[in-house]
Amino acid sequence: MKTGSINTDIGVFHADELDALDAFFREHGFAILRRLYQPADLERLTNECVDAQTGVIEGKLDPRHGNSVLLDDAVNGEKRFANYVQYITEVSPATRAAILHPAITALMEKWVPGGHLREHSRFGAVYQDARGGSNSGYRRIGWHSDWQSGPHMDCWPSVAFTIHIDATSPENGFLRVVPGSHKWATPAPFRNANNVPVPAQSKPVGGYTDEPPPYDMPLAFEKAPGEIAVYCEAGDVLFHDAYLWHSAAVATNDRAVRRHVRGGWFTGVPDGRNDDFVEDFVKNAAR
Repeated sequence: MKTGSINTDIGVFHADELDALDAFFREHGFAILRRLYQPADLERLTNECVDAQTGVIEGKLDPRHGNSVLLDDAVNGEKRFANYVQYITEVSPATRAAILHPAITALMEKWVPGGHLREHSRFGAVYQDARGGSNSGYRRIGWHSDWQSGPHMDCWPSVAFTIHIDATSPENGFLRVVPGSHKWATPAPFRNANNVPVPAQSKPVGGYTDEPPPYDMPLAFEKAPGEIAVYCEAGDVLFHDAYLWHSAAVATNDRAVRRHVRGGWFTGVPDGRNDDFVEDFVKNAAR
């Protein structure tokens, strides 16, 4: 879609444009795959994820599917709430089928040769209800690259995916990215926002070239030079490289809903056991 001379669908491709999507992704570090799923398939995925979320809240699912924090204070009028359902592919066949769609696996084979979906690790495949509200367990996340979550680990490079159940907007939150930043040699942080120290064996930088970033990564939510907003429609699959600088903007409406399934393909040993460090490092980034 174009408005005047402005392209409002930057980085958006369809299933018959995978080569073009691949080229865009390699250049800019992100891309969107649109209209991959039939409405009935997306509805089935949504229903299974919401049922699983209800199972976590009501204690009907194994506790391993719940996040470490189950909110007992009201969130948008609800007495108990869970922002996450972990190991979602184990309880939602429709979600697993969507993640393993041939178009997605074909792209991952290009980007992470010999890689694997870390679906049996805590945050390897997750349903996330990222709605706001003062008591929400998730509101926004500051600037980071996924690689910085574990610079000592041998699972990089990797590529993350997000299957959007709801369209994104300033009202319910959206992704901010710095295109091309995946190519920079981004330094490993000294420690994360939750004061978890970075292991001594960490690699000093991560990226596809030895070119240093032209400026320091913002510490929280400041405007980054060259950043753009990435908006998705319901059903879109958003991919981003593990070295890409990105952050999630807070919703402007605390009652707005933003639900999605997210995870990633990684190199290295399938279902590595360093997830506790990754979880502490990433999920507590400045809110």
